[in-house]
Amino acid sequence: MTITCPHCTKKLKISDKIRSSVQQLSPKQSVRLKCPQCENTIFINADSLTTAAEQSVSPRKAQPTETETSSAVKPPTPPDITWLKEGVFEEEEVIEDIPQALIIIQPGKERDQVAEAVESIGYQPTFAESAKDAMERMQFINYASVILHSQFEEKGLKDSSFHRFMCDMGMKKRRFIFYILIGPKFFTLYDLEALANSANLVVNDREVPQLVTVLRKAIPQYEELFGTLMAEINAYSG
Repeated sequence: MTITCPHCTKKLKISDKIRSSVQQLSPKQSVRLKCPQCENTIFINADSLTTAAEQSVSPRKAQPTETETSSAVKPPTPPDITWLKEGVFEEEEVIEDIPQALIIIQPGKERDQVAEAVESIGYQPTFAESAKDAMERMQFINYASVILHSQFEEKGLKDSSFHRFMCDMGMKKRRFIFYILIGPKFFTLYDLEALANSANLVVNDREVPQLVTVLRKAIPQYEELFGTLMAEINAYSG
């Protein structure tokens, strides 16, 4: 099954894993993907798959009547075969991975609210049970977002081993992670405070129930500012 990127009109093939994940979502939820051609964000839900499936099935045309055959009808233009002469064939790119968010918050209502929020905007939530567990996970998985509660470790954010791990991370990897800090002393969406804490976003505990709204505002702004730059850096370094 294929879909068309609304930004660059590139046809993209959806893997069976993603199709299965989308089909299990509720009607209001969607999966957040990145177009490998233009690096822009695409949102896919169950309706998108239904539309794509309908478009991929060409209805059988009825046999033309004698009158229709005799009338002057302009035939469709022939297909472009310049690729045949050049010997170059561009295959459809396949999207296989759903971006993952690592949530480092103690189990409870707040963690559930955070997981629901990130899932509703297309991320797959995963959980770390300790700072050590979180750091080990990040050695093998490229998370699109990492969310840490300032009081996850007993010593607080200042002496948090995981927060220090994030601050010391090389920019080659760090620049592609949307790092979110949640805690009772933060001012939600205060960019200067986020910068001072080496994060991309800070959220007060009070606003966690409205986290999905906060993310829908903060993430597009982040991608608009840095998306193109990061895509160029990634292409150059690759």
